Amino acid sequence: MTPTQPGIESADAESADAERADAERADTGNVDIEKAATDRRRILLVLGLATAVTVFTATVPLLRDWFDLRVYYGAVNTWVHHGGRLYDYRVPGTTYGFTYPPFAAVGMLPMALVGLHTAIALCLLLNLAALSAVLYILVGPLLRRYGWFGVALALCCLALLESVRDTFSFGQVNLLLLALVLGDAWLLSTGRGRWAGVGIGLAAAVKLTPALFIGLLLLARRPRAAGLATVVAAAATAAAAWVAPDASRFYWTEALWDTNRIGRLAYVSNQSLQGVLARLVEPAEPSRPVWALLVLAVLCVWVWRARRAIADGDWTGAFAVTGLTACLISPITWVHHLVWLLPSFAVLLRHRRLLWVAGCLYAVLCSSVVWLWFDDASGPDGFLGSNTYVWITLGLLLGLPVGQSSAGRRPLRRRVRTMLPAPTPTAPTITPATAQPGREDSFSATGNGSDPDLAGGCGAGVEGRGGSSEPTASTRPAARKPQSSSERAS
Repeated sequence: MTPTQPGIESADAESADAERADAERADTGNVDIEKAATDRRRILLVLGLATAVTVFTATVPLLRDWFDLRVYYGAVNTWVHHGGRLYDYRVPGTTYGFTYPPFAAVGMLPMALVGLHTAIALCLLLNLAALSAVLYILVGPLLRRYGWFGVALALCCLALLESVRDTFSFGQVNLLLLALVLGDAWLLSTGRGRWAGVGIGLAAAVKLTPALFIGLLLLARRPRAAGLATVVAAAATAAAAWVAPDASRFYWTEALWDTNRIGRLAYVSNQSLQGVLARLVEPAEPSRPVWALLVLAVLCVWVWRARRAIADGDWTGAFAVTGLTACLISPITWVHHLVWLLPSFAVLLRHRRLLWVAGCLYAVLCSSVVWLWFDDASGPDGFLGSNTYVWITLGLLLGLPVGQSSAGRRPLRRRVRTMLPAPTPTAPTITPATAQPGREDSFSATGNGSDPDLAGGCGAGVEGRGGSSEPTASTRPAARKPQSSSERAS
């Protein structure tokens, strides 16, 4: 036998280790090079897309020149610095003035301390922050999966959406209100419902339309959240009445009921049921009883769809159908108000089979197609084309896939703990659950396996007898009623 040579073996081992280290460094270097190339391609793609979005936004739909912000700024400045009445102000050369409740004006008082251009810059920053919050709440996990690249693509895509770009370009408050309302949805869906209702209450004090979400809280049997939202809205309104009693008196007794202050009902930008009726009978006034019947029908559909979402713990779906309903039943729903459709897209994106639907709807809502009938909305083509966004909103209200998946969502109400059946004297010989893989799969599929209370109870009982931690055939709890789908929601 050849004698062992420790020195030679040690040298061979060191050589092998060195070769492995070199191979690992080479692999790491290749990965780094590939990652750098991917990052460069992504940066170029984002820059190209951002350039295309900028050119499109600046040329095709034409900027709105922060018209609504100029209304807010002029009304607040006239009210504070010139002793004028808040609701008497009109933008020079137009008939447009301040139309929101007095609390909105009180919230805008800081604009009286800065110049117009500073107010525009602050408005852009606030809207960008609100849009970021909306994205985080609706598709946060999806964006985290793709990092900065996903966020950049999402922002570019949203910048093309007509309602979003008009909100920025008009200097509107829609995204801020949407962020407030969805903040409550996030609190409820994550089990932090103690302060849920504050955002809805503040939004309802700024505009009346978000008050419908208080009704959603009542449907969900969340009286504390509904009460908190009502108290916050009432307190904000009362505070505004204390600060501006004359303006409050005028608004609640006169301005609120004068729809002419807001704009012409038949104007093509009014994508509500009232707008459909107004364009259909123009120049006559739309029938209020017919409108009331349509509103009642839409509310009935809303209750049906919202209850279905609530029963399955689908807060995103419940808030989505409520936003759609608010757009339909409001007397005036300008195109830039349709940011309330964003939660509906979040619902569509969690179903892969509906991605093509989301893509088609997105393309239409980017197209400004309704403005083709700006001058004349008569005839069958005018009836269909000028109300395109209304048909989309109605279609989403009727067909949005809400309440079809409970995976990963917190239930709205605490479920009743399943009682364990007591063994009977005539029970057959108990066999371990591990001998029944089929039933174990069924138990896990129902979601009971993730219930800490139920799991803890079963485990403690079995371990106390010195047996396996798996429940036995006679002590295994019956599976809860499965939901309508096992598809996971994002």
